[in-house]
Amino acid sequence: MRYLHNTGRYFLMIAEMFRKPTKWSVMRTLILKDIDDLIISSLGIIAFISFFVGGVITIQTALNIENPLIPRYLVGFATRQSVILEFAPTFTSIIMAGKVGSFITSSIGTMRVTEQIDALEVMGINALNYLVFPKTIALMLYPFAIAIGMFLGILGGMAACVFGGYTSLEDYVLGLQTDFDGFHVTYSFIKTYVFAFVLATIPSFYGFYMKGGALEVGKASTTAFVWTSVVIILLNYILTGMLLG
Repeated sequence: MRYLHNTGRYFLMIAEMFRKPTKWSVMRTLILKDIDDLIISSLGIIAFISFFVGGVITIQTALNIENPLIPRYLVGFATRQSVILEFAPTFTSIIMAGKVGSFITSSIGTMRVTEQIDALEVMGINALNYLVFPKTIALMLYPFAIAIGMFLGILGGMAACVFGGYTSLEDYVLGLQTDFDGFHVTYSFIKTYVFAFVLATIPSFYGFYMKGGALEVGKASTTAFVWTSVVIILLNYILTGMLLG
């Protein structure tokens, strides 16, 4: 029953988030701050992970192609498909559930513990709109970060080919171009927008409705990370079946 209660409360929170909007001059400042905190500050870790994971995918694919009858350009093909379809949108989002999600939960939870949220509500401000809505809008730029991750993942695979000698640059580029389907990129960005909404709202839910003191802030951050990751994986399965099935 607790899970059903939290699920219903979560959807009620989303509906409440759009009521009594904060005036634009204040909201604009909040959105820009959240873009800096959630998107810009995450570009470094996304770039680092994407580049080296792309290289690892290339190396593992090349080392597992032992049959001389299998063309070497499949290394580039496999790297492109792995990075675009799954790694960049899904696994990066799970990593961001730890970084971005924990930041959102802890920042809102700290405001709840220090009674700043109560102060906002006493002043007649819709606290959900003031705190959660800017984060949701800021994370709508999350696909921009994922696009950078896609590019750097493929670039990392190319670097592994050139410096590791696993296949020629020409074969790798040929693999990148072989049977390219533009809808795969669209599919990845659709998933990314859905995951961005989850990254913004589930951690906010656990931070906004937490009870207790400073110790509970850490527990809420852990719970938010777990449930955000679970929902991302489930939605990934559902969206893949709907869009590619």
